[in-house]
Amino acid sequence: MWSYSLKRAATTAVTLLAASVIIFAFIHIVPGDPIYVLLGDTATPDQIDALRHQLGLDQPIVLQYLTWIGHVTEGNLGRSIFFQAPVLSVIADGAETSALLATMTMIWVTLIGVPIGMIAAVRHGTWLDQGLSGAAMLMASIPTFWVGLYLILIFAAWLGWFPSSGYPSIFEGGIVNLRYLVLPSLALAAPNAALILRLTRASMLDVSREDYVRTARAKGIRPWQVVTRHILRNALLAVVSAFGFTFAALLSEAVVTETVFALPGIGRLVVQSILRRDYPVIQGVILVIVVVYLLVNLIVDLSYRLLDPRVELQ
Repeated sequence: MWSYSLKRAATTAVTLLAASVIIFAFIHIVPGDPIYVLLGDTATPDQIDALRHQLGLDQPIVLQYLTWIGHVTEGNLGRSIFFQAPVLSVIADGAETSALLATMTMIWVTLIGVPIGMIAAVRHGTWLDQGLSGAAMLMASIPTFWVGLYLILIFAAWLGWFPSSGYPSIFEGGIVNLRYLVLPSLALAAPNAALILRLTRASMLDVSREDYVRTARAKGIRPWQVVTRHILRNALLAVVSAFGFTFAALLSEAVVTETVFALPGIGRLVVQSILRRDYPVIQGVILVIVVVYLLVNLIVDLSYRLLDPRVELQ
């Protein structure tokens, strides 16, 4: 385990370094200048030059990158051009919303995808299986923003059960404010739960054909025990692998969902920062997302040993 952890740490460091180069390069290739966003079209050349020098944007691109990455290694992601505040504090303001949204979404994905996938696998070939599989395909093909708009129309506008937009912090109004995240988390969960549903079904059907499952049934073990102890447990290895990819999908889909529901999260911050050409915030957010994604994948890999001690980490 220690050897594996050291290898992953080295791989993670190289991946982060490569990601930082790509992030910095692509952001500075994008057309636009934050100076004109801040000063407007009426700024004089002297004002433009002075602000460009103050922000360090007049330095060679390589020197700008080395300065930025040097600060990053010290835990400093820079200072926002628009907010005039440390990037870490700007990200922290939206971290609560995005973290809770992602957590609630993964809970929905697990509660919907895995149990219904089990039912579809157990009832393989029946009308119930075909209906659930068809519904999963339908949900996987519908855009997230479309689902979100109809959830707002039905459960917010017509029924009035949940708020349609915004999110006041749970530290201000208590846990009851989580109701603001119910609809956006369901919108995010719909296509991802469909993926987990179909993967759970397919994995369980593959495992159910193994010899040890036939042996367990021949011994007279109760059907539900065969499903939970022998089939589901071994099928979960493939399902757990998909959770890493599902989390990656959430990071991209959350940008649209947070915009639709006007949530003050990281995704909406990225959109606003791109429009403002706020380079430090864009770079910082994307780098944080890369770090979180790598950590999630590490947790997924380590969980293999918990599900199946026979798995060797390499």
